[in-house]
Order: sequence, then C-alpha cells, then structure tokens
Amino acid sequence: MRAFASLSFAALALTAFSAVSQTPTTPKVTAPKASLATPQVAQTPPMGWNSWNFFFGKVTDKNIRDSADQIVSTGMKDAGYVYVNIDDTWEGERDASGVLHTNAKFPDMKALADYVHSKGLKIGIYSGPGPKTCAGYAGSLGHEEQDAQLYASWGIDYLKYDLCSFIPEVMEKQAPNDKAAQMKLMIAAYDKMDKALKATGRPIVYSLCQYGWDAVWEWAPALGGNLWRTTGDVQPDWDRIYAIVSQQEGLERYAGPGHWNDPDMLEVGNGKLSLAENRTHFSLWAMLAAPLLAGNDLPNMKPEIKAILTNREVIAIDQDRLGKQGARVYSEGEVDVWARPLAGGAVAIAVVNAGSDRYATHPFHLNLRKLSLDGSQTGKDLWTGKTVELTENMPLELASHDVLLVRVDAPKAAK
Repeated sequence: MRAFASLSFAALALTAFSAVSQTPTTPKVTAPKASLATPQVAQTPPMGWNSWNFFFGKVTDKNIRDSADQIVSTGMKDAGYVYVNIDDTWEGERDASGVLHTNAKFPDMKALADYVHSKGLKIGIYSGPGPKTCAGYAGSLGHEEQDAQLYASWGIDYLKYDLCSFIPEVMEKQAPNDKAAQMKLMIAAYDKMDKALKATGRPIVYSLCQYGWDAVWEWAPALGGNLWRTTGDVQPDWDRIYAIVSQQEGLERYAGPGHWNDPDMLEVGNGKLSLAENRTHFSLWAMLAAPLLAGNDLPNMKPEIKAILTNREVIAIDQDRLGKQGARVYSEGEVDVWARPLAGGAVAIAVVNAGSDRYATHPFHLNLRKLSLDGSQTGKDLWTGKTVELTENMPLELASHDVLLVRVDAPKAAK
C-alpha cells in the first residue's frame, strides 16, 4: 500500500488515538462456527469503495457511514458497488488477552458494520501479517486466528491484508540475505490468515496486498486469495496507470471466478487526471476483469465522474460472467488494441491512444485480422451509446489518452 516509511507518521497519531480509545473491556467474540457450506465469494470482480485514496489516515466512523449513504444516493449501489472498505488507521491497542480494540475514531465497529449492512452494502477492513500495519498501527502477527474471529463477530465481509512491516520484522530478520526463504515466510503468513478466515465460517473476501512479489498470481489462487495486487501502488497519474496496465500482460490465464488479478484501486475522479484519462482508466480496468474499488470524494463527485463510475455497460464488461480477463492483442506506435472474450460469444474491443492526438491527417488504422475477426463488425460504442461499424483498416481519430470501447455481440471470426 504505502511506503513503509509512513510508520513514522502514524507512531505519533497512534499515541493520541490510543489515549482515547474505546473502553478497554474485552469484547465478547462470538463468530459463526465454521461450515463446509460457506458461500463462495468474488465470483465476479469485487466492486466497492475504499477509504485510503481520499481520506488516507484521517478516516473515521462518520466518514464510512457518510460514504455508505453516498454510495446509495448516487446510484453507485444500483450500479454494483457493494463493499465499503475501511483501510488503515482504525486500529487501537490490544488488551491483556490479546484482543484488538478499535481507536477513538471507530468507537463501535459492530454498530458500524450493522449500519453499512442496513444499507444493503457490505463492509471491509484492513490489516497485515506483520506486527504493525503500513501506517504503524497494530498488525495481526501472532493474533491471526483471534483477529479473524473478531472480524467475523463484527460482521466484516472483506479483508485487505497488507505485507508492510512483515518484510523487515519477519522476512529480513528470520532469513537475512535469503530471498527464497523470505518468500516462503511471506506465503506461509498469507496462508495462515486464509485458514483463520475460513475457520470462522463467515464468507470473507480475502485480498492479498503484497505488490505482486514472487509471482503471486501463481500461488494465491490455491492458497485461497480472492484477489491479489500485481504491482506497486497506483497513483492518479496517467504514466503510472499506463505502466501498471502494461504489467498485466500475460496474467490473464490466472484470473477467473473467485480469483482475480488486482492492478490496485481506481483513481477515477482523483488528482489531475483528464476526463479522457479517467474514462480510459475505467475502461482498461473493465477489460482486465479487475476489482472496481473507487476511492474518490463521494459527496463532491462531479457529474462527469459519476457518469464514468456508473456506466453500466462498461461495468457489464468488467462483471461478465465468463470471467475471462482481456489481453493486449497488438500495438502500433503509441496505440494499443485490447480484446476480451465475453459470455455468449461476444467480444469487447478497446483501442487506447497512449500518446498524442491522432488526427485525420495520420489516423490509426484498425487491423481486424489481428483480432481474429473478418469483415464488417457491428458493435456499440460504450461511451457514446452509438452503433458503430468496425471495418478492416478503418481510420480512427483518437484524442490523447482516450479510448474507443466497443462491444460486439455477434463477432464474425476470421476463417
């Protein structure tokens, strides 16, 4: 998530929050008993909102309640956004029994979860396998089973588990100068929390945040991960977003119902991204079958940003029941062409201009043969809503960092 250096900022904050943390009586932890019939989760990429990109370490109980209200009132819930995820800085201290208490910003996590659930939404929380989280709050090291039972007793539906302090405090201390042994320690730590979550009997989405280390996509599905970060952190910057997209090549075979590659949270509506960049960012995450976790300022969301985040036809690409991640089929200069197979034999095609404007003087020419298509293809432009005819070698004028996203329901395959 954040650089480990952020521990210093939170050390001071933690002292203040702990001084006024909730009453230190040991909470009664009564999680549901484990069951072999625990429902499957994340059969399509999770959709929701995460607190970090907008609130960072300042998030409070009220912010989460307000965000839940906004997800409903803006129509985001109706568009499919379900999870309201609390990121780092909710944690207080552990009592003599090892039970973790929330800090003063979150006086009653069970009541907060009940509130979010009352809106027809689900709630997520954050921790890590080390002694401290990225922001310097209590991690789960040595308390995995205890914490999992606590989350289940609160009614938590999603856990983001961030590596952070496990690197210097466990991996590097126990296996100095032995990277392979360090990776084994990391995998064991994620496996331990997976078993702890399953033992609660509560269906909890398990999100691995360890930045794509040790080809996580190769081992996370078998371990029980529902999604796993494939890279370092995203930023509301076109170059960073495009770099992350480029790092997804070849990973499509690891994604599918219940287990997804995660290129990180959405930055739509954040920073100084242009409208075209926001639109392309959202389109590419849909083509990648990526989790759609918004992180913008919901109360002050501009209409054009809401229109992007709630475009149901683009969301339908992301949530397609076939569960096949798209791939970059070919590139020509600074223009990339992506394709994603969809249920019922349909296909989504995205033409992305990663460079400067392409004018009529020298447009981009679409090569349908490289997409294994032959002849004119009738489709729908998912951003304009208009019917389009894609033809071999057709000229396309594309603004800088913009996208043409087309759904073809009855593609004609090349012979």
